[in-house]
Amino acid sequence: MADALSIHASSLDAEGCYKLLSGVVVPRPIAWITTQSEAGLVNLAPFSCYTYVCSKPPMVGINIGRRAGQRKDTSRNIVACGEFVVNVGDETMVENVHRSADEYPPEVSETQLLGLELAPSELIATPRLAAVPVAMECRLHSVQEFGETRAEFIVGEVLVFHFRDGIYKGGKVDTAALRPLARLGGPNYAGLGPMVTMAAVSRTPQMVTVTDSG
Repeated sequence: MADALSIHASSLDAEGCYKLLSGVVVPRPIAWITTQSEAGLVNLAPFSCYTYVCSKPPMVGINIGRRAGQRKDTSRNIVACGEFVVNVGDETMVENVHRSADEYPPEVSETQLLGLELAPSELIATPRLAAVPVAMECRLHSVQEFGETRAEFIVGEVLVFHFRDGIYKGGKVDTAALRPLARLGGPNYAGLGPMVTMAAVSRTPQMVTVTDSG
C-alpha cells in the first residue's frame, strides 16, 4: 500500500485550511462581482467560492471572507445597497480577473483602473461589465455568517440574465462558446479544456437482473 498522509483540521490555522481547501476543491467557477458604494463608486472583485443555490426563483451564493476582521468592499457594498452583479469572464480575461483581486483602497474603482467598460443594468442601479459573455443582475436575499473567521455566505436572487450573442441557444447555455474561466489553488487558473459528453441519465427506474453465480 502506498504511503498516505492524514492531516487533522484542528491542527491548522485558518490560512492553512484555506490553502488545502482551495487546492482540493477545484476547478471553481469565478463570480466577477460588480457592486456600487453608497457614494456611487463601482467596485469589482473576483470570488471563486461560488455556486447556485436555487432554480425558482434563481439564486446564486458567494462566500466572502473578511480582511482583518472587517468586511471587504464587495460584501460591505452588497449589504449596504442590497444588490450586485455576477459577471462571468471568459478565458481571454484572465489577466484582468487576476488584477482585480489585488487590494485597493475603497475609493479606487477597479473598473476604472483596468479600463473596463460598464453597461447599465435593467432592474438595479449597479452596472455590469459590458464585454463579459454572461452577467446576472442580483438582489440580496440573505447573509449567513460562518465559523471563527466570520466568513459570510451571501445569497442573491437573479433578476435578469444578460448573454452575449452566441451564448444562449435553445433555452440553454453553450458552454463551449462561453469559454468559462476557472480558479485553481494559488494564483492558478484554467480554461474549459476537453469536454466529455455522456448519454443523458434516464429518470425512469430500470429493471436490473441479478444472476446468482453460486
